[in-house]
Amino acid sequence: MTDERQEGSEAALAALLENKQKFLGYLERRLGDRGVAEDILQDAFVKVVGRPQLAPDDEGIIPWFYRTLRNAALDHLRRRGASDRAMDAFARELERHEAAPATDLEAEICGCVTRLASTLKPEYADALQAIDVAGLPVKRYAEQQGLSSGNAAVRVFRARQALRKRVVESCGVCAEHGCRDCTCGSR
Repeated sequence: MTDERQEGSEAALAALLENKQKFLGYLERRLGDRGVAEDILQDAFVKVVGRPQLAPDDEGIIPWFYRTLRNAALDHLRRRGASDRAMDAFARELERHEAAPATDLEAEICGCVTRLASTLKPEYADALQAIDVAGLPVKRYAEQQGLSSGNAAVRVFRARQALRKRVVESCGVCAEHGCRDCTCGSR
């Protein structure tokens, strides 16, 4: 790199750094989240510092950087939208596949499950109690808790995983066979 080009790159980087707060405000207004805005701005700075030749010679560094930030913000919003849609689809799938156990199976379920469920994080225990025991649909549970359907679905999914892990740790072989004819409580 020639000395003249080097000086130009340094001046351009200095101009970008001088406008850091303006860039941050621009991103925060569009994204509504200061933390995400800071992350995107930091990534953009790293890109420019690592490869200053990315900036076009025929355009000012500041307008180019705003365009770069706009594109990064749009990419983030697209990814977040896709993630939200996937979470909602997951919640709908859980609702379709939820079914309360048949009455004859309820008598067969390990008594340890109830005891172990009470040892989970309170929000997990509440989710399992409302959805799996009381039969509340995930969507209605989400509304009651002030959550999105996707977040409620993830909560109940994680609660079930945590409970499954506790049952296996506590009951061992009995858990592998569906906790039928449970003998682990008599040990």
